[in-house]
Amino acid sequence: MALIVQKYGGTSVGSPERIQNVARRVAKYRQQGHQVVVVVSAMSGETNRLVALTQALSESPDPREVDVVLATGEQVTIGLTAIALQSLGIPAKSYTGWQVPIHTDSAFTKARILEIEPERMLADLAEGKVVVVAGFQGVDGEGNVTTLGRGGSDTTAVALAAALKADECQIYTDVDGVYTTDPRIVPEARRLERITFEEMLEMASLGSKVLQIRSVEFAGKYKVKLRVLSSFEEEGEGTLITVEEETNMEQPIISGIAFQRDEAKVTLLGVPDKPGVAYQILGPVADANIDVDMIVQNVGYDGTTDFSFTVAKNDLKKVMEILERVKNDLGARQVIGDKSVCKVSLVGVGMRSHPGVAAKMFRTLAEEGINIQMISTSEIKISVLIDEKYLELAVRALHKAFGLDQSEADIA
Repeated sequence: MALIVQKYGGTSVGSPERIQNVARRVAKYRQQGHQVVVVVSAMSGETNRLVALTQALSESPDPREVDVVLATGEQVTIGLTAIALQSLGIPAKSYTGWQVPIHTDSAFTKARILEIEPERMLADLAEGKVVVVAGFQGVDGEGNVTTLGRGGSDTTAVALAAALKADECQIYTDVDGVYTTDPRIVPEARRLERITFEEMLEMASLGSKVLQIRSVEFAGKYKVKLRVLSSFEEEGEGTLITVEEETNMEQPIISGIAFQRDEAKVTLLGVPDKPGVAYQILGPVADANIDVDMIVQNVGYDGTTDFSFTVAKNDLKKVMEILERVKNDLGARQVIGDKSVCKVSLVGVGMRSHPGVAAKMFRTLAEEGINIQMISTSEIKISVLIDEKYLELAVRALHKAFGLDQSEADIA
């Protein structure tokens, strides 16, 4: 018998019929002798509806009151899910975040979990009940309702699994696992049986929408085994996300290829080459709360340098305004912004022990006539910035070059 935490997102509980499907799936696990805690999101579209209601009354509504409103979405779903389970003869009890309680800080609309008291849930599980918990919400030290921000239900599920010392945390979504890349671009993309926390974190940060980044960070910190499954398929093993030591040592060097279209490149030309210039450029950008990603500095022979970096496309206009002021202070020649770029990344823990990955990546792109504008690396990731029109060609070529279309059995 195992203790399993299952999380179902908005599409999985988007209607009474889908909630009944969730209840039937949970009932199967109960019949196999497992203890089950179910974490649910608000019904699909409900959170957006509630946000719109708050904004209809105020351009800048009080965040505390916003959380009071938003938390009602999950409260509806937990009650309906418990009723659906009871109709199948399964004892069930629902809890809001503050009933558990899930203690958070007071950062309304983006709170962070501080502590969970598991005693009530453990008592219910010991009595044979299924515990149904509202995702996305908690309570602060003053008794105020808080919410965890978008995707917070994933974090709730992982945090509960850690507090309960669950054997596994299962995240049910509209996909059946984590793939080597987006199947819409590469039809030969393969579902991974296993992936490490580090790899999943990189994939999530690079645009993979399968899991919310904070939930992966939490799972890695507390070593909670995560499994991604489809709520619309009856069978399937999904993808297990776990520590590196528990993955297949014969797995490929590269686990996946991620990409981001939401990239823009900014270049400051003719910057004086002297100490402190990088800070003078990026300091004002950071003060505007804008994240910078890839950075390249090219030193010329005339005592100047060209300084390039990337930001999200939505931030480009603001960054250009900041740099026009900086340009005058530094005496730089010109500021150039470019939205027609994208980032393509190879991710894999195997890079640590296999040299030549970058060379193979660069050769593959060169053979396709794709120019690399910028490069950044980490222990398990290599990213390149290229012209956006070559994104799909680059992903397909790299997927084939690194054998990601082969089954794990064929590779081993």
